[in-house]
Amino acid sequence: MDKMQWWREAKFGMFIHWGLYAIPAGVWDDKTIPGIGEWIMFTARIPIKEYEKLAEQFNPVRFNAEEWVSIAKQAGMRYLVITAKHHDGFCMFDTKYTDYNIVKATPFKRDPLKELSQACQKEGIRFGFYYSQMLDWHHPDGMGNFWDFDPAKKNFSKYLREYVMPQLEELLTNYGPIGVVWFDIDTPTPELARELREFVLSIQPETIISGRIGQNLGDYQERGDNEIPPTVIPGDWETPATINDTWGYKSYDHNWKSTGQLIYNLVDIVSKGGNYLLNVGPTAEGIIPEPSVVRLKEMGEWLWLNGESIYGCERSPLPLEKLWWGKCTMKENKIYLHIFAWPWYGKLEVADLPFAIKKAYPLLTKESLSFKQEGNNLTLILPTKPIDPIDTVIVLEK
Repeated sequence: MDKMQWWREAKFGMFIHWGLYAIPAGVWDDKTIPGIGEWIMFTARIPIKEYEKLAEQFNPVRFNAEEWVSIAKQAGMRYLVITAKHHDGFCMFDTKYTDYNIVKATPFKRDPLKELSQACQKEGIRFGFYYSQMLDWHHPDGMGNFWDFDPAKKNFSKYLREYVMPQLEELLTNYGPIGVVWFDIDTPTPELARELREFVLSIQPETIISGRIGQNLGDYQERGDNEIPPTVIPGDWETPATINDTWGYKSYDHNWKSTGQLIYNLVDIVSKGGNYLLNVGPTAEGIIPEPSVVRLKEMGEWLWLNGESIYGCERSPLPLEKLWWGKCTMKENKIYLHIFAWPWYGKLEVADLPFAIKKAYPLLTKESLSFKQEGNNLTLILPTKPIDPIDTVIVLEK
């Protein structure tokens, strides 16, 4: 079977940005620091010696891997990707290549990646990890830190071969089957990117590699953060996205997207052929913020009833510019009309259908709807009110 098959069918995954940056939570020296939470070391130009002190305070005693995986499962997510090492260089797993990791440098002394990988296997969710292969503000040869190190003295290829690859070997050897390795910030040369890709696949050939390995060597295309393309996109692609405005936890970011907006985004992305990797930023105590949990559970309730129109679906067969009322997905002999704007006059005109329709019904009630088809154009008679308050799905069967 094609190793991408499970990923194409999954459509929806959980991203987790968690690390030392959850302690300052967007505040340094009594100042709120602009930008996303996990970039605080860079944005505030915090010296390594100062930032390292956070490790002594990091003790997320409320962390519960099974609870996190349960939230992902209740949300209808099919895979999970967590930050093993973000740009700050702190390792959220047990590694022998630096003491700057959660097991050796913190009072916590546990390996959350090990616990999450086991919980994911138990619940049938694919486990993956994010690894910053390019930026590393803690390592003298990693890219990005110009306030502690002289950029002219960096040896990036040495860093890649003697630090990144050995750590990847640990992650690909000690944590069971890895669904996705999510690199970030393109690897600088085609040669190094290819070497990195071949190294990963030499250990776990079935692992999928994200597009941000760079140089067009990923197994799928990664869109920009929170970027949903305006049109149907060919090939495999994914939108990584936030529920508020940050990835790593920020105590004062309360700009939460509504559940309706998140469901709309999911449907929009799937209708254009992509996957939605939706982020949570847990606190320093190890708690996924309640506003995230509430929204994810509500998304899961919608997917429990309407998941047939999302999982395993293909991009819209209908031209997007004619879908003023919503979005469209397709699977085998069924077209799913996702109606976000309900026609008050009780009729829906659908143009450019690819085949003749034999049945039409709401996915929730399965009650037959009257319709008339002339050539490729269909007129549907709808109930006076939407069945679902956010997105009523109408199934057209050939």
